[in-house]
Amino acid sequence: MTFLVNGKNHIAEPWAGQCLRTFLRELGCFGVKKGCDAGDCGACTVLVDGDPVHSCLFPAYRARDRTVTTIEGLAYNGELHPMQEAFLQAQGFQCGFCTPGMIMTASTLNQSQRQDLAWALKGNICRCTGYGAIENAIRGVRQIETAEAGNACGRRRHDLARSALERGRFRRFRGPNCRIRPVSGAELAGQRLPTVRHADL
Repeated sequence: MTFLVNGKNHIAEPWAGQCLRTFLRELGCFGVKKGCDAGDCGACTVLVDGDPVHSCLFPAYRARDRTVTTIEGLAYNGELHPMQEAFLQAQGFQCGFCTPGMIMTASTLNQSQRQDLAWALKGNICRCTGYGAIENAIRGVRQIETAEAGNACGRRRHDLARSALERGRFRRFRGPNCRIRPVSGAELAGQRLPTVRHADL
């Protein structure tokens, strides 16, 4: 059987009942992740003839004589795909395990589908709950700063709006916030420990 994976022909025979995910990993496409093995998480998403599919559910033999694209094949001539670049610029990932599947699905979305991302990405789960950064990436919102010689990257306390400081969101303490000392069990017997609420700080 002939399989076209990331622009290269492979002559191989998948074993009976083999899913496309394990077949692609045997071909060296390790960006195809094993997540749930039930078609729920989308970590194994690849494109078959341009359509995203969960490769853990897709029989390998059905990919014969079809075009299969994994995250490794999304880039072209050494240049990242625009969606890969968008995820990089927006830092649209936390642990990164779901990222290949998210990018594969997001790369196929048209403008109308991007209006309802909750529906469009219903087959992809981020277990780190990083959907804000993922949404920013898909919408093209940049989250990283450009490094310039002599300027530090990152927000400093002095760059924050004065109103944030006036509302008490950031407080400067002079000296230690508390003292820690060893306490014996006899001291604690029958005592009620004081409760400190966030509002008291």
